[in-house]
Amino acid sequence: MKEAFLAQKGQMELMDVEKPTIQKPDDVIIKVLRSCVCGSDLWDFRGINPVQEHQENSGHEAIGIVEEVGEDITSVQPGDFVIAPFDHGCGHCPACLAGYEGSCQDHTDNFTVGAQGEYLRYQHGQWALIKIPGKPEDYSEEMKKSLLTLADVMATGYHAARVANVQHGDTVVVMGDGAVGLCAIIAAKMRGAKKIISTSRHEDRQALAKEFGATHNVAARGDDAVKEIMALTDGFGADAVLECVGTEQSIDTAMKVGRPGSVVGRVGLPHTAKQDLTGAFFQNKMIAGGPASVSTYDKQVLLKAVLDGEINPGKVFTNEYTLDNIQEAYDAMDQRQTIKSYLIFE
Repeated sequence: MKEAFLAQKGQMELMDVEKPTIQKPDDVIIKVLRSCVCGSDLWDFRGINPVQEHQENSGHEAIGIVEEVGEDITSVQPGDFVIAPFDHGCGHCPACLAGYEGSCQDHTDNFTVGAQGEYLRYQHGQWALIKIPGKPEDYSEEMKKSLLTLADVMATGYHAARVANVQHGDTVVVMGDGAVGLCAIIAAKMRGAKKIISTSRHEDRQALAKEFGATHNVAARGDDAVKEIMALTDGFGADAVLECVGTEQSIDTAMKVGRPGSVVGRVGLPHTAKQDLTGAFFQNKMIAGGPASVSTYDKQVLLKAVLDGEINPGKVFTNEYTLDNIQEAYDAMDQRQTIKSYLIFE
């Protein structure tokens, strides 16, 4: 089978590797039909994280067909059409029961790697996998795109809104205009936010943010952004801030634009070594967040919302590629020529 690997900084390659096999009783082998490139994949691609030659890529979002299951798997069977969440909760530890399977206490190896390949060995599939009704041919390409977002970005955006405790009538600021930030706008609207301030500097992303529910946009950065956002909130600050980037500047701005007692929902992987929380202390600001509770949100609200046509997060996929064009898919993301690259395997 073919799988994408990171040859070196800025260079992807396809390699012929052995098709994965069942290694543990709770493994599931999935034939990948659709995958994509995530903004977090770019940390390695750009060399921000240490990179080894021919490194297995972190590609971690997929929908596909179950081909084989381990002996402990009863929740899905060969032929089922499934969403493969990027994190693999057990469903029974205290963290999972509280709805935080992104920090599962039973499965320490609970993050997908290698989803940019023709087949995927999905570990701990019993509780985590999400079965999609029917067969792939029952769904339009537009719907498949939205279903694929439920493997990560839509659930991650929803996680930001949930941990920030977005309520009906709230004013919400969303830091970041990538796929996660755009999906966080959808989530904020789903949870009843009245004013949603996006933070994009790109016309196409601003337009999609508005379509998804943003009422205002601030394109400035740093202190200028803080001033504009505070002006839009009558000088008081937002009720909730959804931080979907992880850079030092984004986190700093997020910490400054919430009102006293606000919550910052952080889902952007932090790349800041340390942070001064003194100001947050004196304003009673709360910080929450981490890896998203993908399976929980898909089961409770997101799969139904997509199937019912209430939300269409698949619009974040603005370019399509085959696996043979994996370099182009990464380059387009890296150069902001697309919001999110969509990979078609058939």
